[in-house]
Amino acid sequence: MERKSNKHHNLKQTFSLLDLSSLSISSVGPAFSISAAAGVMVAYSGIYSLLAILLVAIPFILSSFIFRVLNQHFPHSGASYHWSARVIGAKASRFQGWVIILAYFTSLPPIVIPAAQYTIALVHPGWQNNVWAELAISTFWLVFALVPLLSGAKPTARITQVFLVVEVLFLIVFAGLGITLLPHAHFPAWHGKFPVAGILLTMVVATTILDGWEIDSYASEESSKPKQDPGLGGIIGAMIALLIYAVLFPLIIGETPISALANSPDPMVAWINHVGPFLPSMLRKSILIPILASTAGSLWLTAFILIRALYAMGRDRLLPQSFATLNRHGSPATVTLIVFALLFMITILQLFVTSLATFFAIILSAAGFFLTLEFTLDSFTASIFLWRMHRHRHVSDMKWHTHRLMGISSIFTTVYLAAVLVAFLVLSPKIISPWSDYAVLFLLILGIIFMLIPRKQSHVVYTVEFEEEGTGTTVSI
Repeated sequence: MERKSNKHHNLKQTFSLLDLSSLSISSVGPAFSISAAAGVMVAYSGIYSLLAILLVAIPFILSSFIFRVLNQHFPHSGASYHWSARVIGAKASRFQGWVIILAYFTSLPPIVIPAAQYTIALVHPGWQNNVWAELAISTFWLVFALVPLLSGAKPTARITQVFLVVEVLFLIVFAGLGITLLPHAHFPAWHGKFPVAGILLTMVVATTILDGWEIDSYASEESSKPKQDPGLGGIIGAMIALLIYAVLFPLIIGETPISALANSPDPMVAWINHVGPFLPSMLRKSILIPILASTAGSLWLTAFILIRALYAMGRDRLLPQSFATLNRHGSPATVTLIVFALLFMITILQLFVTSLATFFAIILSAAGFFLTLEFTLDSFTASIFLWRMHRHRHVSDMKWHTHRLMGISSIFTTVYLAAVLVAFLVLSPKIISPWSDYAVLFLLILGIIFMLIPRKQSHVVYTVEFEEEGTGTTVSI
């Protein structure tokens, strides 16, 4: 596998630590994540959803520190894909690239239509269940998301920060309301056996509400301090998102009947309606504002991660090199438009071809599996790097150092997340669909084919020159 230092396709270095932290928090999308997943999680494990979130938070917080170490050594827009190429090899990176594509592309369709539905519920409830209205507003949000993505790094950060401020301010207000009413809350009791299977499946679902902070790794080439800030922004994002969950989830579960939350399409709306029936209807309806702001931010930031990964794969000739072309704002325009064109077509199919509803539900339910698989492979890559390569090979111009604690953490996280994956495969046919494992197996086989298929052009791995480092040389590890 050839390695080159790239001078022609560099992204602009503009992100500050504040920018990266904002992207990480908003990419997690706390309000949207609660609205999208809390109903399913409560249906699986009731009040023990809180325990499931805590159990998943452990490896994810550790992963944020592991990502920090990898970013210090290999800041790159391909992040996970690039790390596996540098540490394990070309074939491993191709499979990792496939997992990244699946993880983030399958995460996008469940954002688009809810964005339209939240908009309709907020602005014109009479349009609910009108597929043409949903298509029109879904199209609006897809086009709106293109604005920051095609305008460059700084506009992306600034627009994201505006939406994040709106989300956080409203959440603070509603959390304050929930806390003032907490003395009157009665936590529901769980009737029946301890739901081990439900907790394990809830943990897989919870991976979709705890991921997103890793966006700063995919934005590392665009950081003004690429070997200092990326990874740190992710840690800040993961911690703040977890803090938001630590406040809101106990309030929602403690102040709302389980029957009203289980499988609810709008758990936060159900919560506010239950605790504040005395509030004016417009005030209760305003809970949709932070949810919509969060959903919109999640749309373009999830796409941001996927687009930067595809950009890196195009630059490495793993995918068409046109994916690595930049517009005058320094954004990968071609691949951005391709991703959103595909997303628009899937949205049309979801809205108008109802016979495909079960198929889409099964495929999209795999998003949690492949997100977990991505983090498992990242921890495995870090384990190899920290225990076998780091101490024996000099990396760039960094001083000699070790990461013993991170080495132990990477092994622990690899085993932990692998166990969650096994639990998903065992339990999902019984709870999600009898076809869910077959869908995952089929997609994994496609990944193996993607990894092994011969290519006309050789697969190269570009290292990137950064302004803060002067002249960049090819790193041999």
